[in-house]
Amino acid sequence: MLTGAGTAAAGRSVGGRLLGMRHFGKAAWVGSAMLALPLIIVGALAETVLPSWGTRLATLFLIYVVAVLGNQIYSGNSGIMSFGHTSFMAIGAYASALLTIAPAAQATALPHLPGWIAALAGQPLVVAVGAALAVVLVVAVIFGLPVARLGGSAASIATLGLLVITHVVLVASTDITRGSQTFFGIPRGVPMWLVLACAVAATVIARLYRSSRAGLGLRAAREDEIAAGAVGVDVVRLRFGAFVLGALLCGVSGALLAHFLGAFSPKDFYFNLTFLLLSMLILGGITTVSGAVGGTAVIVLLVEVLRRIEAGGAFGPVVLPPVFGLTDIGIGLVILTVMYRLREGLFGVRELDERLGLDEAHTVGAPVSAAPPAAAAGVDASLSVEHVGKKFAGLTALEDVDFILTPGEVVGLIGPNGAGKSTLINAVCGIVPPSSGRVAIGGAPVAGMAVHDVPRAGLGRTFQNIRLFRNLTVLENVCAAANSVAGAGDDPVAAARAALDVVGLAGQAARIAATLPYGAQRRLEIARALALRPRFLLLDEPAAGMNPAETDSLMEVLRRIRAEHRLGLLVVEHDLKLIMRLCDRIVVLDKGRQIAIGTPAEIRADPAVIEAYIGRRRAAAPAASPPAPAGQGLPAT
Repeated sequence: MLTGAGTAAAGRSVGGRLLGMRHFGKAAWVGSAMLALPLIIVGALAETVLPSWGTRLATLFLIYVVAVLGNQIYSGNSGIMSFGHTSFMAIGAYASALLTIAPAAQATALPHLPGWIAALAGQPLVVAVGAALAVVLVVAVIFGLPVARLGGSAASIATLGLLVITHVVLVASTDITRGSQTFFGIPRGVPMWLVLACAVAATVIARLYRSSRAGLGLRAAREDEIAAGAVGVDVVRLRFGAFVLGALLCGVSGALLAHFLGAFSPKDFYFNLTFLLLSMLILGGITTVSGAVGGTAVIVLLVEVLRRIEAGGAFGPVVLPPVFGLTDIGIGLVILTVMYRLREGLFGVRELDERLGLDEAHTVGAPVSAAPPAAAAGVDASLSVEHVGKKFAGLTALEDVDFILTPGEVVGLIGPNGAGKSTLINAVCGIVPPSSGRVAIGGAPVAGMAVHDVPRAGLGRTFQNIRLFRNLTVLENVCAAANSVAGAGDDPVAAARAALDVVGLAGQAARIAATLPYGAQRRLEIARALALRPRFLLLDEPAAGMNPAETDSLMEVLRRIRAEHRLGLLVVEHDLKLIMRLCDRIVVLDKGRQIAIGTPAEIRADPAVIEAYIGRRRAAAPAASPPAPAGQGLPAT
């Protein structure tokens, strides 16, 4: 049995696995302090210097900061625009209101309130907020499970459905929420210390989450979900964790906003508020916590100014008439202007502390060995493709492909276009289960693994078309992979640096990946795969698009990886000269069938291979002439 301490430790362990809140740099704490300091100043001024309207505006700003950060944790890190997190504000608001409503007001406003809810009324604000969070947590888990399995526009539409469902339920539940009428009778006003504490806590949580392993993995999936899965990122789990964490912050904000307003209705937590919060997030920059806080400040001030103008009146010598809708029009115009000039928002894609170079993870340090762990004695350490076949709706894409790759060996996979190479690659990586035969890594069948578990089984890969996490730094690209295999006590940053050193990119750690030259981007993909500490690397056309100098550099990198780390390399490449120079054995596919396997010399002289590449007639033509040297059919070394 678990003791109380053991239970708490187990809870922390489960929470840690769910959210992945393990950080790879102290700079996140510095960034949190940099963002929290202005909030503390605003709170102090509101309590001491500002007039009543200024205090009210400062309080509203801090409440909105919590809500926008809740949206940023999910939308900013996942890249999925959520319209539904406003619904968690509504749930938090009504749950807190029901627990704090005065008994006299309850009898008047909610005469048919169920008795078990009515008995809970009169709770202190802090208790009510905590209970409201429990309700929000339950709803977030229920909705988060299906939403986490969706991506892109499908997920956004699902969150919009959540917003509509919540609004309809609140309007229909007249006995509990007064329906579309105003909910009143709750204590009005929230202490500044509580609002400020929630805003600072939300800022710290959001900033630490962004730099955590979970946050980095989710940002990697935002850039390229397929590549994220290939480096071991469990995208569904991370989306779920971010969805729930963001919902909790929005629930806190909704409860505070309810008591700030004193009276509200479901329409106060519907499309207008959703538009306002997303405007704050988009204007500042959806991908950063700095952008969320800065965008909230800009929009709150802008709304205050526009509302005063919208109401009309005298402004000095100028008298303006009321202008209906000026606030919404003004916000829309500001967003359009900023997006036209700055597509990533006012604060861009990097945090303030990152721009100032405060992240020590990006400084150059002494690399450590990135060698993969040796296979245990007696364990099958091979990558085996055993009589693999694959059919798609009656079309045979692969038929009886059979070979083995051992650590330290380089095997080439070649064949004309349409030969089945891509299908075989997907089968090896666990993306496409074979119709017959099996693929196994170290004796474990790949077909039974989730895609994100295949890298942990010992397989790293690159892609035919470069799939980097373009808006992350070079180091973050590799850390996303290193985090997936890091155990207790491991340093993923050191492992990432070591992998970058192997490919000659150690000095480029702080650069944004998209700014690297083409050849360096190819090498970065290899470094990212190497950080998985694999036993096998699958390189899908690694020299595609390279000039001769870049190809030679790549060859040296691959030879170094093979010599120093004893990895098995499966290389898919159309450059036959590179294949002949690099590989120990070559597997040749044609029309889904394995037509040859052997050394480069054997493959160059194989009539079936020559026929597959240059055609039956041209292969038969030299038969009337004296025999040609063995290397004449295909490129020599």
